[in-house]
Amino acid sequence: MRGVFWIIGDELKAYIYEDGAEYGVAKSGKTFNHKLLWEHVKPAKCSRAFDYYPRGRVDYNGKGIPVIYMNPHVDPKFVEQIVKAFGLADDPIIRYDGSDHYKCYLDR
Repeated sequence: MRGVFWIIGDELKAYIYEDGAEYGVAKSGKTFNHKLLWEHVKPAKCSRAFDYYPRGRVDYNGKGIPVIYMNPHVDPKFVEQIVKAFGLADDPIIRYDGSDHYKCYLDR
C-alpha cells in the first residue's frame, strides 16, 4: 500500500492512501501529500507545521518494488514498523532523502 508517515516523538503515524484517492498521492503538485493531509491528521492541540516532524512516504517503483522515502533523521528502528503499517510484502528499497522536501526541525 502507498501512503505517508510522520515520526512524532517515538511514535510512527502512518496514513495509507485509499484506492482511488484523489489527494495526498504525489510528492508535489495539486495532490501534495503531507501538506494537505496534515490539517486532517495532526495530533490534537498541535500547532506545528506539517514539515516540523521527520516524515516520509511509501510508494512503488516501475518494477513494483516498494520504496520508502524518508528524512535521514528517521531512526532505522522505524523501518520494520513502516513495513508492517503499509503491509509491504517485499523488502523495500530505503531512500534517505535529505532534500528540502523532507527537511524537518532536526535539519534547521
